[in-house]
Amino acid sequence: MKTTLLTALLLTLVQIGFAQTNFDKTKLDNYFNALEENNKFMGSVAVSKNGEIIYTKSIGFADVEKNIKATKNSKYRIGSISKSFTAVLILKAVEKKKLDLTQTIDKWFPTIKNAKKISVKHLLSHRSGIHNFTDDNDYLTWNTQPKTEKEMLEIIAKGGSDFEPDSKAEYSNSNFVLLTYILEKTFSKSYSDLLQEHIVKPLGLTNTYVFGKINTANNECKSYNFAGTWKAVTETDFTIPLGAGAITSTPSDLTKFADALFGGKLLKPESLEIMKTIKEGYGIGLFQMPFHEKIGYGHTGGIDGFSSVYSHFAEDKISYALTTNGTKLNMNDISIAVLSAIYDKPYDIPVFTTYNLTSEDFDKYLGVYASKEIPFKITITKDGNSIIAQGTGQPAFSLEATEKDKFKFDQAGAKFEFNPIDKTMILSQDGGQIKFTKE
Repeated sequence: MKTTLLTALLLTLVQIGFAQTNFDKTKLDNYFNALEENNKFMGSVAVSKNGEIIYTKSIGFADVEKNIKATKNSKYRIGSISKSFTAVLILKAVEKKKLDLTQTIDKWFPTIKNAKKISVKHLLSHRSGIHNFTDDNDYLTWNTQPKTEKEMLEIIAKGGSDFEPDSKAEYSNSNFVLLTYILEKTFSKSYSDLLQEHIVKPLGLTNTYVFGKINTANNECKSYNFAGTWKAVTETDFTIPLGAGAITSTPSDLTKFADALFGGKLLKPESLEIMKTIKEGYGIGLFQMPFHEKIGYGHTGGIDGFSSVYSHFAEDKISYALTTNGTKLNMNDISIAVLSAIYDKPYDIPVFTTYNLTSEDFDKYLGVYASKEIPFKITITKDGNSIIAQGTGQPAFSLEATEKDKFKFDQAGAKFEFNPIDKTMILSQDGGQIKFTKE
């Protein structure tokens, strides 16, 4: 759900050959085994070719505390990948002439600012200007409690508008929560029932549904952040994300969904083209996902400690899905490795090295760091032989030492360099640097 986890894969463009059906599965197994042996990643992956699964792998635990290992049937919350399902349901309603993409939302949501200017399509393509409620600093203080439609509408309406409708595109989960309510009002059925009726049952998806409380006895995974050890993350209540992020699934079900969507089994060709039309980086419940010169379409997702991605490469009839309930690595790097294996491109089995420090070594870094550049503080603490960072309103995470005074957080591609004498810290991420000073 958080936008930092919802960036589409952008991979280097170079020449590439045809997809390989008989790729080196042993090497890819060894790649994932290396991640598991070094406690870097927990999750599952699936790849299909011509509608048939050609590779699956599951590593780590569905439940760390109960020592329940993940399997190919383990189910993960898929976060914003749910938006692809919601977009399909909206376009099905359009095909049935129950909705029109150009109609404005004022008849449903008169309290939303600019409701008379915002169309259904603006919601679908993130061009409404409606503020994204998950960006608010207090979001993580209430996301575990159930909310009624009235309460969610009050939250969204209070957030107001960030820009004039259709003047630009900016990601907002609020859009797809509103689309959920539109679907429920249009069909007089719950979002859960609509998902089952129009997508899950016709496609035979056995592990896809709107989640409730996590039940590990039903093969549902708990999610974790690594802060010294794997620590369970609190659960977002489904009434909050709804069609923006409240679906549970498996990689195998996601590849089946992708194969059906792009194979013309869910929507008419013209509806699929609407989904695939990209404007300022956004399609309708889809992103473009380049891999070398191939162009895939799919979506990413993140909710609580879960992250996920799926993509479909129509030219080769390849679908790919990756889900995790706990990772210390950047999901993009893992996706590159899997797709490199499928497309017979070189990739390395990672070798992990550590720079060992004692608990006492961490003491000189501890404290609260603030920056004049951004209104955001980072608190550094320790937990045994681990150093922990936590940003304002964000979950805590472990930093990995790489050399003297230098640490990294691979999942976000972030590096931290401390100067204990000056009591400063430099955060490097996405090519930029921000200086923090200990308070």
